[in-house]
Amino acid sequence: MPLRTLETWPHGAIMLDAQHTRFALWAPDAFYVSVELENGKSIAMLPQAEGWFETEIKCPAGTRYRYNIDGEKDVPDPASRAQASDVHGWSLVVDPLAYPWRHSNWQGRPWHEAVIYELHVGALGGYAEVEKHLPRLAELGVTAIELMPLAQFPGERNWGYDGVLPYAPQSSYGSPEQLKHLIDSAHEHGLAVILDVVYNHFGPDGNYLGQYAKGFFQDDVHTPWGAGIDFDRREVRNFFLDNALMWLLEYRFDGLRLDAVHAIDNPGFLQELARRVRQQVDIGRHVWLVLENELNQASLLQHDFDAQWNDDFHNVLHVLLTGETDAYYSDFAEKPTAKLARCLGEGFIYQGDTTRHGHARGEPSADLPPTAFVAFLQNHDQIGNRALGERLHQLCPPQALKAATTLLLMSPMIPLMFMGDEVNASEPFLFFTDHHGELAEAVREGRRNEFADFAAFQDLERRERIPDPNALPTFVQSTPSFADNEHAQFYRHLLSLRHRHIVPHLPGSVALGAQVLADGAVSARWRLGNGSLLQIDLNLSTTPLDHPAPPHVLFQTHAHEGAHLAPFSARVTLSPVGAHP
Repeated sequence: MPLRTLETWPHGAIMLDAQHTRFALWAPDAFYVSVELENGKSIAMLPQAEGWFETEIKCPAGTRYRYNIDGEKDVPDPASRAQASDVHGWSLVVDPLAYPWRHSNWQGRPWHEAVIYELHVGALGGYAEVEKHLPRLAELGVTAIELMPLAQFPGERNWGYDGVLPYAPQSSYGSPEQLKHLIDSAHEHGLAVILDVVYNHFGPDGNYLGQYAKGFFQDDVHTPWGAGIDFDRREVRNFFLDNALMWLLEYRFDGLRLDAVHAIDNPGFLQELARRVRQQVDIGRHVWLVLENELNQASLLQHDFDAQWNDDFHNVLHVLLTGETDAYYSDFAEKPTAKLARCLGEGFIYQGDTTRHGHARGEPSADLPPTAFVAFLQNHDQIGNRALGERLHQLCPPQALKAATTLLLMSPMIPLMFMGDEVNASEPFLFFTDHHGELAEAVREGRRNEFADFAAFQDLERRERIPDPNALPTFVQSTPSFADNEHAQFYRHLLSLRHRHIVPHLPGSVALGAQVLADGAVSARWRLGNGSLLQIDLNLSTTPLDHPAPPHVLFQTHAHEGAHLAPFSARVTLSPVGAHP
């Protein structure tokens, strides 16, 4: 192994061999730092250049430790690989080689094969319980599961976006080895595993970095969660780059979904992350990098990242399906059918257009392949950010949902579903946390105030009925049931058609545009990589349309009569090479 300078050593506790561990902490505002062990031993860390402290100690995996700052404050390791319990408690030394991989030859799956199933590990009962769903999901036609963030957060339950120890998988879900076993088992079933990572902020409880490393943050850059993270500093940048590589190389995740990168005030960091990942992942292994980005920066999808969550797809379909135009849906209220046609024909709807706030949003995206966009009808945000957590099937006609689902699962965009979508689960997915005291009260009131712009909750009394995020029943209600039903059979059939007729030909596919047929009705076409023509006709209106069906109908939600496109229906045709103009 080549020698490394101190700057390039990873943050945290790194085992050198079975009995020795190296500890490194970047604490530029501290005068003295020590490692405190649970057995009472205290070992001074040696100060190094640029604010680093480091030492080597004889201690095996499983040793509980923490840092003491200036003899006054005990803090967890910000790069803790595991916590014994909560974010305020002991960190654990972890042996990254302890887990015996059973499927070490797994190379992942090509991106165009992705059919993604987003889930919350805690709501399903932890890593071991999620494993029980893997055979069902593989049989359904899912090819990848996406785990909501796992970084250790305060308390026992949380969506995961309040994490403060990015290297430590949430202890209430299971051990690092149990997480690896889940990933290993997913690979056994042919399922890739994506992890949602949060690099734009730390949660409000348990982040001690500001007490000894103020340079981690930029006081003049503000995000919705506080001061921005200073990615110009190499120590800070490496903290997150090494974290991404840990998940991909040590845990063998098959991809990362980067949360809200529009709140990262440093595009160079994103480009370096993508470059480092591509350089350090073994040749031949498929690793996916996906963005959530309100800025619709198509340029990031040209080379560095595989795809972006396409909120535009969801938002405009939600308006057409439900008629709701409150808050951010108001950006899609005007001419929603034309907006849907643009989405299907060009990817993003907002490509530099002005939003309701008067800001230009987005970049031209028509040159991107359809697979650069992750499409969804629901996800954790779009269900959980509703005051009562209702699911889409509770908000729109069932036949309209069936038609929209056909568009989702049969278009060349990459489809994503949220846990329970496939069975039309009746249970809500609510926003839940496990905060206490003043923070709990602030989160509770903040949650209720979020809905002041929604017509149904402008009355204070109605807002007070919104479930308390910190109440245990709010979490308990958010676990869906998965009994097989007709809707699951519908998903299974469509995904079978997708894998058989569409997925093999997605590489090289291009959008050929979409046209408005009438209010609520569009027709979109794509040329697949083998030259065949895919067409989807969608009618979300209550009126039948005269729109002749081309030959080679692959699937339709109604038994269409003649040239009619029935109300609330979808029709998919796939014309082979040479059989279309």
